[in-house]
Amino acid sequence: MDEVTARYREKLSCNFKQLDDAFAACMQDALALLSEEAIDNYLEGASLVCKIGRGFDPVLTYLEEMPTIAYKLGEGTLTRVSQTVWKMSRTPNGRAIPVFMQVLPEVCRRLDSEELVGNYIDILFDMMERTTGSIHGFHTTIPSPGLPKLLEQMPYLINQLALGGLKNWIEYGIRNYGKHPQRQEEYFGLQSADAKAMLQHERHGTLFTHNERKLNLYLQACWKENELLVPYSIDFRDMRAQQPYFDEHGIRIPDVFDDLNGVRGIDRYRAVLAHMAAHRRWSEKVVVDNFSPQQRIAIERFEDSRVEWLAMQEYPGLRRIFMALHPVPDEGECDVTKESCLRHRLAMLSYAILNPEHGYQHPQVVEFSRRFHEKMAEGNATMQDMVNLALLFVAKTRLQSDQLPSVYFNKTAIPYRDDNRHLWQYIEESDDEEFFDEHKTSHSQEVEGLPPRHYPEWDYNSQTYRPDWTSVYESLHPPGNPAVIDSLLQKHAALAKRLKQIVDLLKPQNYTRVRYQEEGSELDLDVAIRSLIDFKGGANPDPRINMSHKHDGRNIAVMLLLDLSASISEVPEGATQSILELSQEAVSLLAWAIEALGDPFAIAGFASNTRHEVRYQHIKGFKESWGDSVKSRLAAMDAGYSTRMGAAVRHAAHYLENQQADKKLMLILTDGEPSDIDVDDPQLLTQDTRQAVKELDQKGIYTYCISLDPRADEYVRDIFGKRFTVIDNVQRLPERLPQVFMALTG
Repeated sequence: MDEVTARYREKLSCNFKQLDDAFAACMQDALALLSEEAIDNYLEGASLVCKIGRGFDPVLTYLEEMPTIAYKLGEGTLTRVSQTVWKMSRTPNGRAIPVFMQVLPEVCRRLDSEELVGNYIDILFDMMERTTGSIHGFHTTIPSPGLPKLLEQMPYLINQLALGGLKNWIEYGIRNYGKHPQRQEEYFGLQSADAKAMLQHERHGTLFTHNERKLNLYLQACWKENELLVPYSIDFRDMRAQQPYFDEHGIRIPDVFDDLNGVRGIDRYRAVLAHMAAHRRWSEKVVVDNFSPQQRIAIERFEDSRVEWLAMQEYPGLRRIFMALHPVPDEGECDVTKESCLRHRLAMLSYAILNPEHGYQHPQVVEFSRRFHEKMAEGNATMQDMVNLALLFVAKTRLQSDQLPSVYFNKTAIPYRDDNRHLWQYIEESDDEEFFDEHKTSHSQEVEGLPPRHYPEWDYNSQTYRPDWTSVYESLHPPGNPAVIDSLLQKHAALAKRLKQIVDLLKPQNYTRVRYQEEGSELDLDVAIRSLIDFKGGANPDPRINMSHKHDGRNIAVMLLLDLSASISEVPEGATQSILELSQEAVSLLAWAIEALGDPFAIAGFASNTRHEVRYQHIKGFKESWGDSVKSRLAAMDAGYSTRMGAAVRHAAHYLENQQADKKLMLILTDGEPSDIDVDDPQLLTQDTRQAVKELDQKGIYTYCISLDPRADEYVRDIFGKRFTVIDNVQRLPERLPQVFMALTG
């Protein structure tokens, strides 16, 4: 055993003598397939399996098979499998662990995704819970009689059934034989006629596992795609999560398709893959934040039709499959007086675009079907054209009933289309977005054409709001060179080292023990022994022999709002750097510190050019990590225009209030009082910002101002009360800003 292998062997807490002979070969596979972090999880998992006391075989199986499984399905399976084995060992079913491990490689090979393996494990634990210790209604500690038999048959079953079918087959056995050990063994061992009949009943449809190679070849040959196909089971997902989709991890499709409307299951797979491949080839991302839900669904329908039209030009045979699978809504079926019919109109339009002989009489459906084909016939139709058509369709067909909570769904779901999450680029997370793309969003250019958000403004003279007075235009800050920020952090390395010490003190301790509990997750051994001694001695024992754990961490969301008005580009008297450059250094250090703490935080800048143009630029979103993309935007920060602070504060609060955190903090970094070129009364915007801060207080958002204006005392107290800090020596900003944050959140 070489030195490297010996070092890893020391990390494995397992003393079987047979292990030394096999360990070197196992580690060779693991090092070739796994990351360094996964290697640690791999050895921890093997140590856990070794501790269960079920002999050498489960440990060897784990060491030999898990590197390949984790490489194919995801490194999270290492911990999932070891924890599963540990949980099984804590139940009366520990004897089934060796056979569970023996069949696991075949199960994983067939299921082909970490999600499905997790569903499979959930099925097993559900069976264990319902068939262990429940014979004839008496509470016992005997193991599940059918579990070993089920596991022995699992390689055969998993090749015959989709995961949903397997779940139904097991459910039948539990329901009918859960309290009859012998008949339970016969059923799960596939010995009874009932078991075979139910197997035939559940064995239907086209299984992905039987056609994976064929579908991969189809994608490569027809669409030049080599993306990983990852199956999921619709039986383990809620209705909203059952549509196919694709993301950075691959193309997600159901694990089984039944024949439908004369279309074979394999052709349904081809239709789904053709539709998604067409999106990948021809669709672009659209900034979605300010589109309404009705506008979004319309854009999706038009873009779906566009890419299908392009796909059918390339492969005309797809038209027959698409038309057979597309639902045909009945024109007069939706009652516009009782329910929202927008989905119904869009489904009719989608079918009318697909089938020229649709027969619909609805004037807008006919008109926009014609417009669509005219636009496509021009030969250069883009997704933006579809956006324009969709917005016009929604506007022309809008009904008051479209806002009703009761929505007409019959024949509006198109089963071969994906959920279109790939179409949308979210500048920032909001309360009605579920698919905020936190990794793949492109920030390479400033967003253009995004509709504004309108906010009221407070008129202190009349003590009333001016409704929809300001227009906030948001965009992603254009990128620069992230190396600039790295050099700034290196410049302040000594300060960063001091901050690191403070950060380590502020970091949460994750879990703390709560002792002396009558009910808890673990036995408190010290108290239990004392209680046993009391009991043996004839005294009343303390029943509080359990302990639990509670999270003792921080739960803070932070929004850092930067004043990017023209004045911050000035160099203060006696300084060598502009306020903008000093702000970049300070914000870089603060962002580095907050990232180390693990608090969710966002960074945005604002400036204004009258009430009609308040510019709000996203530099970092709550879901983004502190990396090169964020650093590049921070490095490119520029200054211009004025400081209409109230509108920017309200817009920042729109994002901060949607964060799931106990405490929400908005830090505002500015060098002057609120002002704008269209306002003559200097008190007007000051009082509006004061009112905006009051609004945030009512929403549970704590605002704090860091001002770089030596004369700030004249107005900042009026706006923020006592919640402000004035930094007279601007050159100390890189040091003072992180310190203020630490003091506020410590």
